[in-house]
Amino acid sequence: MEIHDPPPAELAAEAFPSSPEGFRSGFVALIGRPNVGKSTLLNQLVGEKVAITSPVAQTTRNRLRAILTTPSAQLVLLDTPGIHKPHHLLGERLVQSARGAIGEVDVVLLLVDGSEPAGRGDGFIVELLRHSRAPVLVALNKSDLVDPARAEELAASYRALLGIDPDTSPWGERPAPLDWPLLACSATTGAGTGELVEALAARLPLGPHLYPAGAVSDQPEQLLLSELIREQVLHHTREEVPHSVAVSIDRIVDDGPRTAVLATVLVERSSQKGILIGKGGTMLKTIGSGARLQMQKVFDGPVYLELFVKVVPNWRRNPSKLAELGYRGDG
Repeated sequence: MEIHDPPPAELAAEAFPSSPEGFRSGFVALIGRPNVGKSTLLNQLVGEKVAITSPVAQTTRNRLRAILTTPSAQLVLLDTPGIHKPHHLLGERLVQSARGAIGEVDVVLLLVDGSEPAGRGDGFIVELLRHSRAPVLVALNKSDLVDPARAEELAASYRALLGIDPDTSPWGERPAPLDWPLLACSATTGAGTGELVEALAARLPLGPHLYPAGAVSDQPEQLLLSELIREQVLHHTREEVPHSVAVSIDRIVDDGPRTAVLATVLVERSSQKGILIGKGGTMLKTIGSGARLQMQKVFDGPVYLELFVKVVPNWRRNPSKLAELGYRGDG
C-alpha cells in the first residue's frame, strides 16, 4: 500500500503525471447512515484496504481519504462517519465531521442499504443534502442481497423518498423532486461499481492529478496503524467494548529488518480492560496478532507490535481527551 503526504511544490513536476486533455479530478464524499457499507465500498473501489470495516455500527470515526485514479479521472474519496443520533460528545463530533464534508467536496455519494426499504434515517440525510451545492448520486448498496422479485419495490421506495414517485410515497407531502441518479451496486462483490465510478467521474470538474497516480491513500501513518488495531478490537470483543475503545500510537521505530510499533488501547472501565486482555492475556495476543499481520502489509516487512491497555474513565465525553485523540469534529 502506498501512503502519501502531498509532495513539496518543487517536486510536483516529478511526482505528478501529466494529465490528458479532458481529465477530471476532485473530491467525493461518501455519506450515509452507519453500517451501510461506506468503508467496504471505499476499499472495493481502490482495490486495497484503506478503511477498516466491521459489522459494528459507527466503525468509521475519521474522515478518511482514499484515491482512485483512472485513465480519465482522479477521485479523492472521503469515507465519513455514519450520520446518526449522537449519545455523547464523541458521537456529536463524528456527525459534525460527516456533515462538514458535504460542503467541501465536488460530488456527494449518498450510500443506502438497497436491500431494505428507505427509512427515516435515509430521509433525514436526504433533507440534509437537499440544498447541497454539489451534485448528489444515490448508490443502492448490497444489491447482492436483494431478492430479484423485490428489486423494483425497493428501488421505488427510494424514488419515492426523493419525490420522483410522489403518488406512491409514504412520506406525505414532499418538497420539489430531487434529480439524483440512483445506481445499484455491491460493495462486497464489486457489481455495478464500474458504472458508479464513471458516473462520479463525469460530475467532477476538469483538472489535473491531485496526487501521484499510484497513491491510494493520504492517511497519516499513525492513524492507519491505530485503525488497524481498533479493527481487531471490533472483530474480537463483545458488544459492550468496541464503542468505548480508542487507540493511541505511542512510538514507531524502524530498527532495520523490522518496524517496532508501541500502542495504547484506551477503554472507559476496568471491566472492559479485563475483557480486552483476556484470561492469561489471550485476547490481547489475538488482537495484536491480527493487527500485526495487517501492519506487515503496510510496511512490506516484519513488524513487532506491543500493546498496552489503559483505563481513561468517560474519555468519549472529555473534550481535551477527544482533541488529543484527533476527534475534533472537523475531520
